[in-house]
Amino acid sequence: MTTAIAASDLSKRYRLGGGAPYGALRDSIGKLWQRAGTPAPATDGWIWALDGVSCDIAEGDVVGIVGRNGSGKSTLLKVLSRITEPTRGRATVRGRVGSLLEVGTGFHPELTGRENIFVNGAILGMRRAEIARKFDEIVAFSGVEQFIETPVKFYSSGMQMRLAFAVAAHLEPHILLVDEVLAVGDLEFQRKCLGKMDDVSRAGRTVLFVSHQMNQIRRLCRTVLWLDRGRVREIGPTGSVLGLYEQAVLSGDAGGAGVCFRGWALANGGHAVHDGQRPVTFQISLQLERPVTGGHLGVGLTDDRDTVVAGWAFEPIALAAGSHVLDVTIPNLPLRPGSYQLSLALFDAGNNLSGGRLVEKWAAVPPLLLDVEPLGHPQDAWAGVLNLPATLSARGEMPSMVSASRPDRSPSSLALK
Repeated sequence: MTTAIAASDLSKRYRLGGGAPYGALRDSIGKLWQRAGTPAPATDGWIWALDGVSCDIAEGDVVGIVGRNGSGKSTLLKVLSRITEPTRGRATVRGRVGSLLEVGTGFHPELTGRENIFVNGAILGMRRAEIARKFDEIVAFSGVEQFIETPVKFYSSGMQMRLAFAVAAHLEPHILLVDEVLAVGDLEFQRKCLGKMDDVSRAGRTVLFVSHQMNQIRRLCRTVLWLDRGRVREIGPTGSVLGLYEQAVLSGDAGGAGVCFRGWALANGGHAVHDGQRPVTFQISLQLERPVTGGHLGVGLTDDRDTVVAGWAFEPIALAAGSHVLDVTIPNLPLRPGSYQLSLALFDAGNNLSGGRLVEKWAAVPPLLLDVEPLGHPQDAWAGVLNLPATLSARGEMPSMVSASRPDRSPSSLALK
């Protein structure tokens, strides 16, 4: 398989505090360490935004890039798009690159929308006739027809983003680089952009996509690159890498076993559910120094926003001192893909409302991973917490509106793609 992007020891260093050529990037990196409360690894006023990144991206692959703020995602795309040069290492990029990294990237503010389309096409190495052939499609997609003869300095940020994406995606780049900038668009335009990136990938072109929307990455990407403090933490199939990333985000610095809760696993092994429509059994290991009589076991699941999505209570329970394995079985677990915190609480002689003695409350480690196909809305903001399939059908006119001369009109069906 042909390699579209080959990065070897790719590194980029920036000076903290002033003098760096890209103020927005410098500021965001500096603020990262303040927010994280972690000292920067550099001690001489410099920071490595990328530090020894090596990877090969195959031609036609769709790669999602994930990581916490300041992990180097945007810097990597800027280096690959030749906006900035690496401090060390090299990247070989084969083919024409279209990029959407910041609102208005590649636009001249004094030129009109029409002129910027042709300038961008020329930068990509396209002939005027090729650009003209795509021009109407670009303008229609962007939705700025009324302002196409207006200098882009008068465009709103949303209009600039719409036109920039339309140009980057429609001028037939071999490689398309898209940053989180899509998050500033409205939901309808995000849907159009994701659909267009899917079309680009189906045409055999390579896509690198930075996003904090895990549902978007699951639907679009076949491969995920996880960056952590400028280094490659993992790269591989979407489901497995996103599972590791989400577990790391959710668990943080959580410890291991508790005092009496010694661990947990699924009945079929591991900590990942791959089919949420089937029964799921949690196996919980306990080691009790004292017996529990008339007790209470609480089991809860919370998502990455600390929202309780499910909970169960079992009482009264009686357990002798010693080792136990408790099986908690539910008929299904139709939650959207992601990482969830399993929480356990054991009380003796009652519960938290009746004066029971708390034996232990434990945030189970590792978290529970729902590695399932997303079945709901493609946008995280509307996907909710459930992962349920749905069908849509459409019937003809209401009975009261059906013409008497056509009483046998049959309902029509509607299939959604």
